[in-house]
Amino acid sequence: MRFSMQYLLPVLIPLIVLLLPASAFPVEGLTVIQQRVIAIFLLAALCWVLEPIPIYATSVVIIVLELLLLSDKGLYLFRLDEGSPQFGDLLNHSDIMATFASPIIMLFLGGFFLAMAATKYRLDVNLARVLLKPFGTQPKFVMFGLMMITAVFSMFMSNTATTAMMLSILAPVIALFGPKDPGKIAFALCIPVAANIGGIGTPIGTPPNAIALKYLTGENMITFGEWMFFGVPFVAVLLVFAWGLINAMYPAEQDKIELTIKGTFLKTPKAITVYLTFGLTIVLWLMGTAHGMNSYTVSLIPVAIFSLTGIINKEDLKKISWDVLWLVSGGIALGLALDQTGLARLMVHSIPFDQFSPYVVLVGSAVLCLLMANFMSHTATANLLMPIMAALGTSMTSLVPLGGEITLILVVTFAASLGMSLPISTPPNALAHATGHVESNQMARVGVIIGVVGVILSFGMIWLLHMIDHI
Repeated sequence: MRFSMQYLLPVLIPLIVLLLPASAFPVEGLTVIQQRVIAIFLLAALCWVLEPIPIYATSVVIIVLELLLLSDKGLYLFRLDEGSPQFGDLLNHSDIMATFASPIIMLFLGGFFLAMAATKYRLDVNLARVLLKPFGTQPKFVMFGLMMITAVFSMFMSNTATTAMMLSILAPVIALFGPKDPGKIAFALCIPVAANIGGIGTPIGTPPNAIALKYLTGENMITFGEWMFFGVPFVAVLLVFAWGLINAMYPAEQDKIELTIKGTFLKTPKAITVYLTFGLTIVLWLMGTAHGMNSYTVSLIPVAIFSLTGIINKEDLKKISWDVLWLVSGGIALGLALDQTGLARLMVHSIPFDQFSPYVVLVGSAVLCLLMANFMSHTATANLLMPIMAALGTSMTSLVPLGGEITLILVVTFAASLGMSLPISTPPNALAHATGHVESNQMARVGVIIGVVGVILSFGMIWLLHMIDHI
């Protein structure tokens, strides 16, 4: 039954929505095009939750359906009533196709090139070896060092790749613990927790951050450096809390552990090129627009240098996480349809949000996002909620004293990355669970507490920044 519903629901529900008369919807002035967007939105939501097809494939389906049903170059069959007031405005096909090459996608591509080059020339492992030395041999301090390094790597690398690398370094160490030593659980759990938290620190750390940037434009625009200005302190505080929590819940019985990571920094011309390019790119990102470039332009510098020098070759290109890029592009396309057809604004204006306290709206949005992020992809959650939150943020005048649209978007973005209660919540969680050293209920106990505390901390952090901005 579960198997059949997994495939039937994503098809039947959007089909019913398409066939219903406009009067069946509790929204006045709904156009045919907007009704089609609702059907595509439901299809995306159900496919991302139930996963009858891979989640990246859902994104491609979204873009193709938008081209067929919503664009000015779609099938004639779907444009017969074009021009009538009830039909609505068609989208430009070029705008829909451009989501595959959005600046956000280029930002991620640059991040992938940096991560691949760092791994290929052992920059990540060697940095881990050097940075872990000061933390000694006491389990709790070694664990703090591991969490800190994992979080830093996750700011610039894929959370999944970082977790895989750190767990491989940890494997022989975890084997040193006794079979019933809680320290084994703590060490296996600290890596995915740190990776999930660390990704919040930069715009390229995790896809929800990049999706948020798509809606933070004009007066609300945040540069790479500005994001890190509030993102890194947030990561630091939550990381210390998570470390204390894991230590308290699963204290190691062993007094001393030895972490041996072999290797030296490579000194070949290509390795030196990787080191210099890595450093230069991060410095340029941190400088914001002081040099005249934005973060999207800067992100293509490592792509060009590594391609030109052969540091990343055609075989390496096959290893890029294209599925992540497709997933993000599908979310951008969904946001484009919700925005340009006016559906997001119509939905928001049809609910009297101004009658609610802005605090209720902020807390409700964060809790909804946190719950969704625990049961489905963080990227998919951000893709679904962000366009609606952006429209809500611009329409709610009562949110203005609290920072308006930017506050709502940031709270939801942080909440999307804090869903880490289950093995299915994030790939880092799944990798840690696969080691066999941590059970689902142990992960849930830690994940729920960190998620709730993280959301509360995000409110405090954003409120503090808003106050500073008005001094």
